Amino acid sequence: MPELLNHRILLLVISFFIGLQGTKVLSKWKKCGDRECETAMSSVQATRDYSGPDCRYLNFKTGEEIMVYSKLSREHENLWAGS
Repeated sequence: MPELLNHRILLLVISFFIGLQGTKVLSKWKKCGDRECETAMSSVQATRDYSGPDCRYLNFKTGEEIMVYSKLSREHENLWAGS
């Protein structure tokens, strides 16, 4: 029984680390409108249509208004968080 418990714990630890590897950090640095990045820092208008590669990215059409809550800096300055 203790051996089975050890195997389960080992599988849990391995699963945890595999899950962490799949989580990519886009940037360690970002600029926000406030400390919690909850207040919009600007409002922008889309100049072209965009369809993101996955659900983490905002899809928008030309002319739509987008509220910007944060902007990544250093590695990916072209990525902003908005709604």
